[in-house]
Amino acid sequence: MTGSFSLLKQRRFLPLFVTQLLGAFNDNLFKNAMVLFVVYGVFNDEASETMFSAVATGLFILPFFLLSALAGQLADTRDKARIIRIVKFCEILIMLVGGLGLVLAWLGFAVHPVAIPMMMLALFAMGIHSTFFGPIKYAILPQHLKSDEVLAGTGLVEAGTYLAILAGTILAGVIDVEWAALGVVFCAAIGYWTGRQVPAAPPEHAETGIDWHIVRSSVALVRGTMHIPRLYLAILSISFFWTIGAVLFIQFPPLVKNILHADKSVASLFLAIFSIGIAIGSVAVNRLLKGQVSARYSPASVIVMGGFVLAFYWVCGRWVASPEMHVHDVAASAARILGGNPPPLLYDIGGFLNHPSVIPLLASLLGIAISGGMFVVPLYAFLTTTVPKDQTARTVAANNIVNSGAMVAGSLLAIGLGILGVGVVDQLLMSAVMCLISAWLAVKLHRACD
Repeated sequence: MTGSFSLLKQRRFLPLFVTQLLGAFNDNLFKNAMVLFVVYGVFNDEASETMFSAVATGLFILPFFLLSALAGQLADTRDKARIIRIVKFCEILIMLVGGLGLVLAWLGFAVHPVAIPMMMLALFAMGIHSTFFGPIKYAILPQHLKSDEVLAGTGLVEAGTYLAILAGTILAGVIDVEWAALGVVFCAAIGYWTGRQVPAAPPEHAETGIDWHIVRSSVALVRGTMHIPRLYLAILSISFFWTIGAVLFIQFPPLVKNILHADKSVASLFLAIFSIGIAIGSVAVNRLLKGQVSARYSPASVIVMGGFVLAFYWVCGRWVASPEMHVHDVAASAARILGGNPPPLLYDIGGFLNHPSVIPLLASLLGIAISGGMFVVPLYAFLTTTVPKDQTARTVAANNIVNSGAMVAGSLLAIGLGILGVGVVDQLLMSAVMCLISAWLAVKLHRACD
């Protein structure tokens, strides 16, 4: 085991890597099990499905916007390993609530008044969990790793995160919801145990007071970070990237169901391919840069990403279901007119992969993700190497505030466009335009660093 992967043999890195991997897995197993169950089992129209997916995404992201400043202060002024243990214990309690909501939904007991609110509450709480864990997983790297290992460690964390997202996403699409409920609780317990193995990471200076006023501290944190040109440009570039990612993730379930006429296993496949691509891009850009923190490949990467988004849009817009699907659609429409509500006939994985347009569709999706991973990883490395070690957590927290604000805005935009009757396919064009803005910001960042 050589190069970047040699870090996986080190206790100063491995427990943190496994803990964050399990957290990302659990987030996505729970969120996708919930969203796929509701989209495919509760609602039956594109607008409601897109609305639910957007609201779920927004709820998960909102704590990053509200609490990242507090999380950053805690991570920079308290022992990071101790915070990890507290946060991971809370995850067990959160998943007990979320798992119960999944079971109630599976049983069909008070789905709208009880089960869905419980799941949404747990999703919001997992957003809080991730808000407090997020700054630590990046800020602890410069403290435990050597300076020439930070980019490699960041790349492994990003790759591990997306492989965990992949595993959680795939599992959510293929197992029954009651097993997902059991899985999220079990995974939270294992994550707590691995979190206890992370070596101590005391603050660089003596513990100081914390501003508990979340609005004032958030404004002060962003203002105190964004005056640094490189950080300002890196944070804005990352924010536009994750806005694109949020919009795509919102669109995938209703797009797969209503445009591609495929079942939830195919929706899970889409999310999985996206995660695989990000992981590939994360490792590939580290190889190209050879450990150097640089944005030289970021502008080209995100322009290529925009091109793949357009290709994906073009294929989705011309997707034609099989003749059997059209026959069923006519029968289904007639049944609804007569008062019936038959379940739609949808492709399973096998039928979907036999469609003549599947190769360009999946190739464009994979291209979006790989180029996106190559774009974003060096920008995260900027966040942890541009400032002193005792400020890295707050820098990551400031990034999270701006990122989450942009992602919530993207979720609201997706909801608004849906209300105005803009379909999920046409909304892909918005993502392509955002790629151009990210490329412009990345060019300015690269010039600022020369």
